[in-house]
Amino acid sequence: MPAALAAAWALLAAAFLAALLLLRRASASRPGGIGLVISGLFQDLIRYGKTKRGCGQLPGCLRLLQVPKRWFTHFYVVSVLWNGFLLICLFRAEFLGESLPSWIQDMHHALGRDSQSKDMDSEHFSALLVLLLLWLHSCRRLAECLWTSVFSSGVIHIVQYCFGLGYYIAVGSTVLCQVPTNVRNGKKLSVQICWYHIIGVMMYIWASLHQHRCLAILANLRKSRSGKVVSLSHSVPFGDWFESVSCPHYFAELLIYVSMAITLGIHNVTWWCVVMYVLFNQALAAVLCHEFYQKNFSSYPKHRKAFIPLVF
Repeated sequence: MPAALAAAWALLAAAFLAALLLLRRASASRPGGIGLVISGLFQDLIRYGKTKRGCGQLPGCLRLLQVPKRWFTHFYVVSVLWNGFLLICLFRAEFLGESLPSWIQDMHHALGRDSQSKDMDSEHFSALLVLLLLWLHSCRRLAECLWTSVFSSGVIHIVQYCFGLGYYIAVGSTVLCQVPTNVRNGKKLSVQICWYHIIGVMMYIWASLHQHRCLAILANLRKSRSGKVVSLSHSVPFGDWFESVSCPHYFAELLIYVSMAITLGIHNVTWWCVVMYVLFNQALAAVLCHEFYQKNFSSYPKHRKAFIPLVF
């Protein structure tokens, strides 16, 4: 197991958990003086899009650090290109017996990946399959950003933007680091499909379909029946998983990463650390969105949870 990678993802997960707890504490207190400034900076860093309204009026210097939320599209462009490249490299190494590029091998060593490991075809195929699922997920999200979603004039902080770009590079690299640098020692991969591959892929498809439906519901709130954009305002969504939670697309994102953990064979500690990061990252965003709906719509359904149906 790449210990350095697992530790890094666990640290990120802990950071977002701390941010979630601090958000709860900040909501219950009214800081003054320097505390008010620090609280404003904190809120500015964790909020984006419609939830930015919770920060109040930002100073001019801070407004210069905001970029359009529609730049989310760039995340998936980077992911499609980078993870597509890694997928090709791993495919050629597994099926054609080629070596991974030397700089990728150096990256493996730097992240704590031992070049030697027990040669198990199922584990090699699992990593290849998860990298394919990650790339397909990025392709779908890119298509949705370009042709389904309707972005308003909302913004995100430049730090959030840069973090997002780095995230999609890091997550694909994490998958690649689940196989040793020498990969197959010139031997071609013998595909072995296991029960967890089937369950993982089925869960991935199920979660992806629901995420797409929920994103389409959000987009259709701003479109006419003919598909023309008629409004950029926010409305209360209904249908599919929106009947249970405020942010089902975030919940679906978590399920997609859980499905990848299952596809990797369930026991992969590094990827479960990635799942924990996604859990707390998406939970933080969901709480902020849930708060926005409750504050701006007096008739908002009270039975809805923020993130996980019946739980949170």
